[in-house]
Amino acid sequence: MKFMKLGSRPDTFYTSEAVRSVSSEVSSDLTVQVKGSRYLLHKFPLLSKCLRLQRLCSESLENSQQHQIVQLPDFPGGVEAFELCAKFCYGITITLSAYNIVSTRCAAEYLQMTEDVEKGNLIYKIEIFFNSCILSGWKDSIVTLQTTKAFSSWSEELGITSRCIEAIASKVLAHPSKVNLSHSYSRRGRDDVSCNGGESQRHSKALSKGWWAEELAELGIDLYWRTIIAIKSGGKIPSNLVGDALRVYASKWLPNISKDPTAKNQVESDPGSDLIRELTSKHRLLLESIISLLPAERGSVSCSFLLKLLKAVNIVNASSSSKMELARRIGLQLEEAKVSDLLIPSMRTDRLYDVDMVMTILEQFMLQGQSPPTSPPRAKDGFEKRRRSRSAENVEFGFQESRRSSSSSHSSKLKVGKIVDGYLQEIAQDVNLPLSKFTALAEAIPEFARLDHDDLYRAIDIYLKAHPDLNKSERKRLCRALDCKKLSMEACMHAAQNELLPLRVVVQVLFFEQAKAAMSGGQVTEIPSEHQGYFGCN
Repeated sequence: MKFMKLGSRPDTFYTSEAVRSVSSEVSSDLTVQVKGSRYLLHKFPLLSKCLRLQRLCSESLENSQQHQIVQLPDFPGGVEAFELCAKFCYGITITLSAYNIVSTRCAAEYLQMTEDVEKGNLIYKIEIFFNSCILSGWKDSIVTLQTTKAFSSWSEELGITSRCIEAIASKVLAHPSKVNLSHSYSRRGRDDVSCNGGESQRHSKALSKGWWAEELAELGIDLYWRTIIAIKSGGKIPSNLVGDALRVYASKWLPNISKDPTAKNQVESDPGSDLIRELTSKHRLLLESIISLLPAERGSVSCSFLLKLLKAVNIVNASSSSKMELARRIGLQLEEAKVSDLLIPSMRTDRLYDVDMVMTILEQFMLQGQSPPTSPPRAKDGFEKRRRSRSAENVEFGFQESRRSSSSSHSSKLKVGKIVDGYLQEIAQDVNLPLSKFTALAEAIPEFARLDHDDLYRAIDIYLKAHPDLNKSERKRLCRALDCKKLSMEACMHAAQNELLPLRVVVQVLFFEQAKAAMSGGQVTEIPSEHQGYFGCN
């Protein structure tokens, strides 16, 4: 971390009866009140460097009096920043660093400590330190950027925020071998280096490609969003590294929200409480911002991470556009999903899981087979390309993906078929799951995407046991997607004795079982006793 010392005199400020004063043989002729604190100071050192104090004293109704009182109720940075500025006026040694440079710079701007008043004034010295030392340091730039939040309007107007973001982005975009550790990443202890004199160069060790992700995760979401946008606009960082950085950020600021069972219970139990409302609003903003930053390229983030975001989005009831964006992205990578990741809690029904959302994801997966547009929109120049809207980015991305594959590969559909059948087995246990939801999902998988129907049969059997009140017509409907020809011998043996199945299905099972046995040269008379318990038969 960099620091700079200004002034050479010892600190002579002291406190007496809640009033700050300066030890001097000359009596105080100026009282400055800053947010409830009183300072007994002297006009000459302060007015010679602070144009605002000059004007306030000249406009004071008590100008004829020797001792004047000036009030600064809206002083940026508070008493700490004011005292640093006052000490600078007295020539007392002050130390500037990334932790106080923003507040001091805002305070100096407020007091108008410019070159018009005196050459080598505080604003000039701070700007030199800021541009030459702070912005050249990685950690210094991040700490400084973090402190701008307390003075957001001042920092924006003075260009502090934008300069910090540009400096951070430039370091991320630089090759790791060109990043000097004396100006950057330092995890252990303090790395204090004075900017008053020469500095020794340190040996830089190699940095990994994603070395910056954890450090940037310290930023609040508004500053983080702007920084990632600046990094993405540079066009040099691979999309998977940006995706990994977003995963690191989400892990830090949204810990366990997608898998914490108490999160749903808290929202449902007291959704109107101020604490829950504030927490939900904060998480919603975080999630929607992270989703808006996701790289357009397929595979830049894992399907598991996308599904965790979707679970969290469901819990905090984020915007429908955020849900659809995640559903679209997950659909592009659905073959990578795990059944457990698809178990998205249902927040607005008495059902256990949000089956509608999984159906939407599956529909997005199937849409990959549609014909692509004739050509993507093209930017007229580099500037327009960098400034293009997110929707345009997604359209071009969709075109590129369609060019890569006009339809989902056969193997991908086979994988998704297995995943969906596993998911059906999980949701079938929900006593509140309507038959229509179950069958719609079961029938959404193309026939060729199931090499066998054993998993589908298991799901149907589980649903029948969890819903014993189904009538004959509903049981037939439930088994509509089941192809008895694709059942294994073990599954056929179980189905033949399953009293919950419609009689027509049992007859089909027995027929195909005998056909298979005949083709293999055997015969079927009865289910061997050693197989009767294979699927829970009695």
